Formats: sequence, C-alpha cells, structure tokens
Amino acid sequence: MIKEELYELSLPYYGGQNKKVRVYVPEHDEGETLPVIYMTDGQNLFEDNNPGQFGCWYTREAVKEVGKAIIVGIHNDEGPVQRTKELTPKSIGALRFPDEMPQMIRELLIPEGELFDDFVIRTVMPEVEARFPVEKGRNAAAFCGSSSGGLQAYFTALSHPDRFCLSGVFSPAFPFYSVDDIVSWTISRLSGSMPYLYFYSGAVGEPEEEICRSTQAVYDAIAEFYPMERMNEVILFDQPHNESAWAPIFKDFLHTFLTRREEF
Repeated sequence: MIKEELYELSLPYYGGQNKKVRVYVPEHDEGETLPVIYMTDGQNLFEDNNPGQFGCWYTREAVKEVGKAIIVGIHNDEGPVQRTKELTPKSIGALRFPDEMPQMIRELLIPEGELFDDFVIRTVMPEVEARFPVEKGRNAAAFCGSSSGGLQAYFTALSHPDRFCLSGVFSPAFPFYSVDDIVSWTISRLSGSMPYLYFYSGAVGEPEEEICRSTQAVYDAIAEFYPMERMNEVILFDQPHNESAWAPIFKDFLHTFLTRREEF
C-alpha cells in the first residue's frame, strides 16, 4: 500500500513565470491507477494551504469520505485581477462589466482564458500523467472550478470533450457575457461525445444572486439542444458565494464522477 501524499510542482507558465500546481494522490495499491480531477484555485483546495478569508474546499477529506481520485489544484493566487484575466476566455463573446466596476479595472481585465486552457492541456496534463498513477482516457478525467474558475471549467471541458467526461461548473461567472453569446459558443462546440455538465449555484448576496439568474438562463437555453442525460443543475437558494458552499457540493460532484463516469 502506498501512502497518501500531497506534491507541489512548479510548471512554466506564460510571460516567463512559473505556476504552482499541487497534486494530491490518495492512498492506493502498488500498480493501481486512479481517475483525476483538474481544478482551478489550487490555493483554496487543501486544508493545509492556509486559505484565510476565502475558506477551503477540503478536497482531501472529500476523497477519503467519497472515494479515490487524484486532485490536481492549479493555483490562481496572483491577485484578483490577474486571476479573473486568466480564467476568462475571450472567444465566448464580448465582456460585459458591472456598472460599479472602475474603468481602470475594466482596462486591465484582458481575457486570457485560452492561455490557461492551453497550459492545462499542453503542460499540466502531460506532466501529471507522466509522474503520477493516473488512469488514462477521457472517462477518467474531470475539470472543476468555481466563480471565474467555474466559467473556465465550462470552457475547457467543452473545448476538449475528448479529454474530459465531466465538468464541475460551480457559481460560474456567466454574467461577464450575454446568454446569447454563451449559447452560440456552446453550439459551436457540439460534437459526438459531450461532457456531463454539473451546474451549481447559490443565491445569497452579490454576486451570487446574479450568477444564479445567469446560470439558470444558460441551463434552460442549452437544454434545448444539449443532451439532457448529460446535464444536471443544483440551486441552493440559501447559499452564498464562497468555499463553505462549494465544499459540500464538491462531495456530490466527486460521487457523480466516480460512480457514473463510464456513462459519460
């Protein structure tokens, strides 16, 4: 039996910098391979990260409780503007900004989600698959994130349906775009085998109230053409926009992945 371990990698990112990636490998047998969930905001996923005011997903505890999977947490802790930039794809459509957002922030917020997507596919996944006991194939890989990370999870999974069978779209930053743009982009990504989309939103406070409205609107719109057996929506109207809400939902997402991934 090989004991659990949390590894830390430093992988080359765009602009000449390195990005921290943490990989949790649960206890497993010698020669055993495990499914893997790639996640944004690696700085908030593990209880020993000292996540401070943002809370923690407690993914390691979830794995121990629900079932075995490797968790790959890609850090997005360079500051709120940079985090939003790298988790906001340009190709979905023109950005829409809240009225209260300062012009200076709007000018700095140049979408770079495609670069992050490329980093995941070309750098993170090959490195993880080469160094850790990862089960191969799309039915063994999922992508999950929240807020801007939920938006990026939607984008990356739909952009690479040959690599991911499931996407955790938690409190996604859909309000950055019009519903029509999201729907048009989604239609452009349709192929023979699409990932299962696990949508979640709370509805307490800003920005979660607005996110809830946009999530429901997107879900209802794409339900007209996306396979219904590959969609699920969870709305908890008493939950806010933070890790304390996402952590218990992650357990259900993990259970769905581990028990149903062969269907997807």
